[in-house]
Amino acid sequence: MAIARAKAAPTTGLAFRQALMGGLFALGAVLAADRAIGQDEAVTKSHGYSYFGNLDYPADFTHFNFVNPDAPKGGEIAIGASGTFDSMNPYSRKGRSGVLTTIQYDQLIESSEDSVGQYYGILAESLEYPESRDWVIFHMRPEATFWDGTPVTAEDVVYSHKLFITQGLPSYAQAVGRMVTSVEALDAHTVKFTFNPDESKRSRIETVGSTPVFSKAWFEADPKRRLDEPRLEVAVGSGPYKLESFDINRQIIYKRRDDYWGKDLPFNKGRFNYDTIRVEYFADQTASFEAFKAGEYTIRVESDPKLWASGYDFPKVADGTVAKIELPDGSPPNPTGFVFNLSKPQFADKRVRQAFALAFNFEWTNESLLFGLYSPRSSFVQGTPIEAKDVPQGKELAFLQTLGDVVPAEVLNEPVWTMHASDAATLADRGNMRQANRLLNDAGWTVGDDGVRRNAEGQELAVLMLYPTNIDDSVDAMHDTYAQNLEQLGIKITLDKVDPSQYTERRRERQFDMLYSTIYDTFLSTGGGLTQMYGSNQADSLFNPGGLASPMVDAIIEASFVTTNQEDQDTALMALDRALRYEFFIVPTGYIANYWVAAYDMYAHPESLPPYALGYLDLWWIDPDRAKALKESGALK
Repeated sequence: MAIARAKAAPTTGLAFRQALMGGLFALGAVLAADRAIGQDEAVTKSHGYSYFGNLDYPADFTHFNFVNPDAPKGGEIAIGASGTFDSMNPYSRKGRSGVLTTIQYDQLIESSEDSVGQYYGILAESLEYPESRDWVIFHMRPEATFWDGTPVTAEDVVYSHKLFITQGLPSYAQAVGRMVTSVEALDAHTVKFTFNPDESKRSRIETVGSTPVFSKAWFEADPKRRLDEPRLEVAVGSGPYKLESFDINRQIIYKRRDDYWGKDLPFNKGRFNYDTIRVEYFADQTASFEAFKAGEYTIRVESDPKLWASGYDFPKVADGTVAKIELPDGSPPNPTGFVFNLSKPQFADKRVRQAFALAFNFEWTNESLLFGLYSPRSSFVQGTPIEAKDVPQGKELAFLQTLGDVVPAEVLNEPVWTMHASDAATLADRGNMRQANRLLNDAGWTVGDDGVRRNAEGQELAVLMLYPTNIDDSVDAMHDTYAQNLEQLGIKITLDKVDPSQYTERRRERQFDMLYSTIYDTFLSTGGGLTQMYGSNQADSLFNPGGLASPMVDAIIEASFVTTNQEDQDTALMALDRALRYEFFIVPTGYIANYWVAAYDMYAHPESLPPYALGYLDLWWIDPDRAKALKESGALK
């Protein structure tokens, strides 16, 4: 639920997420010694934070293990983006913001990419909190400054928090508004948050600590400046990069601050190595790819399997000018797929949703459209130790039984849902289509003489699938072929392909029946982000596009909040994976197991990248001699 600086591929847009929402790896370095304050509760003071008290890096660490601390600075990285933008405010409730606008803002603490749920100080040099987590005090670095030279103070932190509560996204404002009862500046560089003891103590500290900090003076200088409105004027920040220039729907350039106050922090050592980051905008993926081939931008994280398999046969790849690289992705894959809008009456019966899933042929799609490069996904935490398997046993079964009647008997007694097998040789797998037909009939949707399914009231089974014009060609084709199978079942399908701005607005307003979505996140730890994405009280939020509202899921998430050790937390999250798969609100479409990167051959990166980040925007660097040779050869524009 924390609002963090985006580190994902830039084409994913805004990211309101922590690194996998919590803590997985235990047995790291121990926090600084507790000191007693008062008679009842000890207070911990530390250079970082994790819920279970484990930090892999000690207070005197000089840099992260996964960086090159001596990485050379200089040069320019140029990336591509598809679509449009009409705002340079990444936190607006309206409009479409420019790529990477969030890199201009620092926060009190930030998560490390080689662990889950471990946070280290940025603006905060230390923090202290009691065992109850009823409050936290952040001790800020007095040397921190905004790019206008003014100091970053506790008053700026207080103001930024209140700004997000009064003008931020409603789901964030409501959740954090309930969580935080007061925030106060104890002095110029000390800020205290007090929390509602009736709310879960999970995610309290990392949520308020990961909120971007703005200049109070900048906002108050003009009453027209608001957080919730799109604007092209950039709020003053304290981050490593500052907007240099922009051309609407064409280009954005960020310049590294030579006077960045935090450049020598242990957290930042070896990072932010480019002098400039240039973002080139294109109307669609086809135009973007052609521009990359022509040298208009220099690095591309590929997501289209068709291009990866067959598009990189141009001369610059053959002669080594462009390197084609596959790198391991240690994160569990996001639960991407076709999401049902559960507020629509045609999806009220789960048998209908199951029938829709059976009509999707992953094996055929993978072989025919995705060049066999995707892997099937059933779980929300695919390939991790907390992935649910078979029927619940042992601690997981005991945990589910403690939740009472909210857990259906079949969850306790039947194997967890897994993706069905299909015939790769034919789009419409006969066995699966017959089973889908039976499920639809049983749910009361029968085929009439005209071949269209209707219910007892004569209403047609009609579905509108919304998607944007800037999606990859393979995903576009996936919509068409999936629609063909659904139509064979007598379902009326409307494929509504709209421009990115209209898509964003209609997604926010929930004007769709089904949506190909990458919004939902995976999880390796518990925290407020689970409620934000999967909780009933957020069923109408931007982060829960399906509108999932499940008492069982709510109960599991709430129970996970009160776990006191890693094993119990993992047990609860395994049960959550099982429950989410039971509710069946996404038709999974598979995932890419590795990062696919195409780059002009002038980049270098640390030998061992962190497991949870590719890091090409902040961990990689440019070899100046190779960059010079590419420019002299005319390979780059």
